[in-house]
Amino acid sequence: MKFTDGYWLNREQYVIENPAEVYEANIVKDEAGHDSLLAYATYRKIIERGNTLNVGNTTLRAYSPMEDVIGIRLTHFDVNDKNPRYELYPDQAVNPEVTIDEGEVDGQGAGVRTGKATLRSGSLSASLPLHGGFRLAFHYTDAEGNVNELTASEHAAQASIDDLTAGAMYPGSVSGAQANYGDARQAGLHLRRSKHFMREMLNIDVDTKIYGTGERFTPFVKNGQTVDIINKDGGTGSEQSYKNIPFYLACKPGINGKDGLYYGVFVNHSQPVSFEIASENVHRVQFSTEGEHLEYYIVAGKSAKDVLGKFNKLTGGGTLPPAWTFGLWLSTSFTTDYSEETVMKFIDRMEERELPLDVFHFDCFWMKGFEWSNFEWDQDAFPDPKGLLSRLHDRNLKVCIWINPYIAQKSPLFKEGAEKGYFIQHEDGTPWQWDLWQAGNAYVDFTNPDAVAWYQGYLDRLLDMGVDCFKTDFGERIPMYDAKFHDGSNPQGAHNFYTHLYNQAVYDVLKKKKGESEAVVFARSATVGGQQFPVHWGGDNVSSYTSMADTLRGGLSFLVSGFNFWSHDIGGFEESTPADLYKRWTQFGLLSSHSRYHGNIQYRVPWLFDEEAVEVTRKFTKLKIQMMPYLYPQAEKAVQEGIPLMRPMFLEFPNDPNTYTLDLQYMLGDSLLVAPIFNKEGVARFYLPKGTWTRLVSDAGMEQTVESSGEWFEETHSFLSLPLFVREGHEVKLDKTLKRAADFKG
Repeated sequence: MKFTDGYWLNREQYVIENPAEVYEANIVKDEAGHDSLLAYATYRKIIERGNTLNVGNTTLRAYSPMEDVIGIRLTHFDVNDKNPRYELYPDQAVNPEVTIDEGEVDGQGAGVRTGKATLRSGSLSASLPLHGGFRLAFHYTDAEGNVNELTASEHAAQASIDDLTAGAMYPGSVSGAQANYGDARQAGLHLRRSKHFMREMLNIDVDTKIYGTGERFTPFVKNGQTVDIINKDGGTGSEQSYKNIPFYLACKPGINGKDGLYYGVFVNHSQPVSFEIASENVHRVQFSTEGEHLEYYIVAGKSAKDVLGKFNKLTGGGTLPPAWTFGLWLSTSFTTDYSEETVMKFIDRMEERELPLDVFHFDCFWMKGFEWSNFEWDQDAFPDPKGLLSRLHDRNLKVCIWINPYIAQKSPLFKEGAEKGYFIQHEDGTPWQWDLWQAGNAYVDFTNPDAVAWYQGYLDRLLDMGVDCFKTDFGERIPMYDAKFHDGSNPQGAHNFYTHLYNQAVYDVLKKKKGESEAVVFARSATVGGQQFPVHWGGDNVSSYTSMADTLRGGLSFLVSGFNFWSHDIGGFEESTPADLYKRWTQFGLLSSHSRYHGNIQYRVPWLFDEEAVEVTRKFTKLKIQMMPYLYPQAEKAVQEGIPLMRPMFLEFPNDPNTYTLDLQYMLGDSLLVAPIFNKEGVARFYLPKGTWTRLVSDAGMEQTVESSGEWFEETHSFLSLPLFVREGHEVKLDKTLKRAADFKG
């Protein structure tokens, strides 16, 4: 959200007040019993006693939940906004140090001091001047003892903002919006504030690049962008996103062997947060939210991996999916006609053509249309579902079925849910409904424990029948207005938080029934902490090379927002896929952390494209399975360290500035470079950091090693090859005895 009119002026509708100085600072205990800093920052300098009248202030609290992490909470009015709070996982052993140096009086009679208040946690510190202007600065001390400023909130960066649109004054006080706010306040007139915002702006240094904010299909480096943290079902070709995370990663590349500077900023609010990333003010990242307080955390580290690992752990840490999830998933697709006969025909042909398969997925129409969700199999298409699932298990397959958190009015469950108050309601107490997606859709209210148990009960029956996991679709189209939740949550905050409660409810019933080592969901929406419930996929993409590139870009952005694993619809979800795109996307998909064929109007089985597509699927599915001795330990390491398995190049090559803008290639684990091909002609353009690279897959006649001084390459590949290189000094073990990913025992 933009509040200013250029660099010098504010927009007329806003009254913006900024901390001018820290008037008082104290050391107090935080909720965990650790020392923290409590400061009062007034909106004008206090020269004499009379200046304490008719002036507001921001209460600033600085504290540390874990080493190298500092939290800042800015409060204007101390009110409860009723927004859900993300659960954080602090380290109780953290030992922050707070010092207050009041400084010395300047001797000129005015009593001005020049002291400083500092909170230090590990190698990170936050400091404020006392009585001499306002500047909140964050410094990091590296292993050599060098102290570097990471970022700072300068004068006029923090703000308490009133939106004085028409009618902001009470009738009869003064002439509405034309009144001067300052004059009205001095005159003691009562104001009706239509909206109030809190804002922070943090400096970004020269050559600092910003990443993250969740799954974003816009350019990978976020500098120059406006990002609104609101979960929406907008496909993969717009600025909207299914997975919004109010966290950004700031990196200043290292060069010539010198380490760079790395930190993350997590804005701890479930309601919408607006980021202006070197956009409204090109020297700063601005973030703002509606309400009376703003809470954020600075996460510092010796590397970008270190920063991501700390943020991942702060928000719950990741969970390792079972080995079978790393194999190939095959779907019925969405609106295609399918029945037991279709399913078994697919599986028979996969076996006949020696195409390894680990998971079969039933999409929406396993249930009758107009009744999603009723959790009952369509008896016309699947007359014996329990028997079918047993037969699939006999083929050593796992079974996934589609669900969503909405109950259509025609569903037999609707009446019960409405009568018992299990749905999100309008403010008048009636169920919140609309006709988008399914006629008369209502939304299960996961803030209601009874509704959660009711919903889980139907999932429990399906697990008893033989279902192994669930695709948790949707969770984004949650009402934000005229909506009432069981626990009294503000609907503005409950909107983004909803997906967390939804995926947690499903994951919990799987964990209880299957055990934690076997529990997995296949989720579309996410918010902070969602990495506890893997795996997530990239949503509704389009069958084109540009959408394939957008999908990868969105995945990498998501993965540097605190998540470990990610997947996508191979071939694109919308439209029919040309054979060449299907084959190129198959290579990419089977070299992602998780791999699924899925579409909308077209089956995604390879023999429907051409025989070469069968060969490509066979080769790369077998390759991924054979890589399990490399891939699964790398997945374990990713969870332990809190970093993504599939990662952008700069995470592995932080001292190579050329890697910081690369978003069309990636590292799969720490050893394997993957460069998907985004054109029919098979022309690959990719960058190799300095060193000797060994091909894992290649066409005949290609040299098996490539020496790079840190340069770009262009090659032409058949559909059976792509740039796939093992890094110098690393090894990717292959086990050709494995037939399925599930066969890998660790």
